[in-house]
Amino acid sequence: MPYTTEEGGRLNNFANEPKMYEAEPPTASQKRNYVILGGLGLALIAGLMVVAVSVS
Repeated sequence: MPYTTEEGGRLNNFANEPKMYEAEPPTASQKRNYVILGGLGLALIAGLMVVAVSVS
């Protein structure tokens, strides 16, 4: 376990840092899928609101 010693003999333990990587931008097909899923999500919420209003 990595640690450093300070003045007075105190030890400081540090967590292991994960390796850094850069995220890749979404491809055209992934962007299309995001738009489709967003539309389906909005349709689902709108449908639930219509059912809630019609029931009440």
